[in-house]
Amino acid sequence: MSNITVYNVYSDYLKDRFGEKVYKLPIKLPLTCPNRDGCVGVGGCIFCGEEGGSFENLSSEISVKKQVMKNKEYISKRYKANKFISYFQNFTNTYMPIEEFKKVVEESIVEDIVGISISTRPDSVSEEYLQYLSEVKERYDLDITMEIGLQTVNYHTLYKINRGHTLAEFIDSILLCKKYGIRTCAHLILNLPWDDEKDVIECAKVISALRVDEVKLHALYILEGTTLGRMYNEGKISIISKDEYIERVILFLEYLNDNIIIQRIIGRAPEENSLFVNWNESWWKIRDSIVEEMERRESYQGKNCDYLNGKALRKFKK
Repeated sequence: MSNITVYNVYSDYLKDRFGEKVYKLPIKLPLTCPNRDGCVGVGGCIFCGEEGGSFENLSSEISVKKQVMKNKEYISKRYKANKFISYFQNFTNTYMPIEEFKKVVEESIVEDIVGISISTRPDSVSEEYLQYLSEVKERYDLDITMEIGLQTVNYHTLYKINRGHTLAEFIDSILLCKKYGIRTCAHLILNLPWDDEKDVIECAKVISALRVDEVKLHALYILEGTTLGRMYNEGKISIISKDEYIERVILFLEYLNDNIIIQRIIGRAPEENSLFVNWNESWWKIRDSIVEEMERRESYQGKNCDYLNGKALRKFKK
């Protein structure tokens, strides 16, 4: 178990759930995104590079099963791991015909797989796909999680970063997943240039109100050759300081329901071809700084989560 007590740590949840440490096996498919191919937009999100959110995966030309087996062999030897989650990571992993989707999901289920995580967009979640995943969950006794990219609840910012969807699609995708018993994880970026602390609080409140199961926080990184990269070079945007990011993460966690699992509070990012990555500091040092500051303040996840279940009616309780 980790020694982090100020928030619900994902690795602790997995260890409690499966009795030992569980590792994710990344899978890369030869995909695009509806926000790139003209379905809902072109050019993609202004921060997204050619890898579509993954930068350390095997080639998408390798079959799904071979990717899983190769990564499993490597991680098994390095960490003496016994249980794994197949993780469809890059781009939009439900953006394909249903029969093709079924094929790649089935290929990812090998011995010692206890779960499947599927990274996707809010506008690429539908009942047909969720019905199939519900059947897979029951047939193979697997935990299945849809990792859905929201980034922010501020619809003005969603427009500025060219997400191609609004908050409504995210709400719809979460409710559909709940209907079919599929776990949900929201991906959020807390330091987008157009967001402030009020947006951070609202993110936590919306995620809590929807009873999302897990959250994955990223700090915005800026790649060369992207629209955001050009804006950064031209001085049209600025990035908040590391200390301000720490403040935003703490604020977010304080307003977040304490039942929600935190996959990460800051992520790793590619340094190659990057203009800005995590204030030139190791991700784990920033994570440790956040934890240490929360401990110093005697802060914790859910500290300010007092707004659900009819807050105004509490005045009538004796």
